[in-house]
Amino acid sequence: MSETDAVREEVREFQRHIEALRKEIGKAIVGNRTVIDGVVSCMLAGGHALLEGVPGLGKTMLVRALAETLSLSFSRVQFTPDLMPADILGTTVIDENQAGGKVFEFRKGPIFANIVLADEVNRATPKTQSALLEAMAEHRVSVGKRTYTLDEPFVVLATQNPLEMEGTYPLPEAQLDRFLFKLHVPFPDRQELHEILDMTTGAKGEPLQAVVNHAEILQMQALVRRVPVARHVQDYAIRVIQATHPDGPETPDMVKRFVRFGASPRGAQSVLLTAKIRALFEGRFAASIDDVRAVTHPALRHRVLLNFEGEAEGIKTDQVLDAILKAVPETAVGASKADRTERAVGTA
Repeated sequence: MSETDAVREEVREFQRHIEALRKEIGKAIVGNRTVIDGVVSCMLAGGHALLEGVPGLGKTMLVRALAETLSLSFSRVQFTPDLMPADILGTTVIDENQAGGKVFEFRKGPIFANIVLADEVNRATPKTQSALLEAMAEHRVSVGKRTYTLDEPFVVLATQNPLEMEGTYPLPEAQLDRFLFKLHVPFPDRQELHEILDMTTGAKGEPLQAVVNHAEILQMQALVRRVPVARHVQDYAIRVIQATHPDGPETPDMVKRFVRFGASPRGAQSVLLTAKIRALFEGRFAASIDDVRAVTHPALRHRVLLNFEGEAEGIKTDQVLDAILKAVPETAVGASKADRTERAVGTA
């Protein structure tokens, strides 16, 4: 088997795993294909997702369904105002050894799992929210003088209610930037509501089965990193990121008027990495400009900060991103002949 044939077979195997996941999760979750794909993309990228939606839309159930279909360790943390960092990370306790002596022993907290559900994450105080920063960014936990590495894959899936403000603490920008995606969970349509009622008010369905094991997940993550990205596609992603800043070279007027600060380099990494995953979802072993466009909203909507005028006018970050995607051309102004040739070859 040639190298090209081997790659094609890996991509087909990747697609088979994704379809199996979608089908199994679909036994518990009706619709929400975009949200499901977004959560799976975060896991494959080694990133984290913030799920935002009103109560009762199945955010928590989706996370549980994902954990059950992936055969990974799962833990849930219910965030409340009295939650402490040690309740998440773990704590050192005094224990008695076999000889009858006293020893210090570290008891791991719920953060030591492959999939961690941070339920209603904005209900905890900033001190407790900050306990997640190191784990989300570096996949490790520091307690006292010791550092513990978290097992891979590791993904934090956090939920929050956009309506309720009393008793909540808005997530700081530093923590928001550590989420790969911010996903809006929509209200189901009429047909989906029929399916939800049929599923939840009738006979109890069969329990979900694990369809992808731990080793296969790590192989899929490795394949994502090998997906090539043409230079003109990467350049387009960079120009989109630059356009989120009011002083960018291709910034549209809407950004100059309503945006205080744009996406960070971590935002560019998120866009490019998830564009690779979307290409694999569709059976391609190369990311395209269309892939970049498709992931721009979930990857950047929480990284673009509006100014006072934007908030007063009720502007949504998705509107700003729409304007950016409309304004930024596929090819940079003044692109060299070599760049144009590479683009033509990449789309052939």
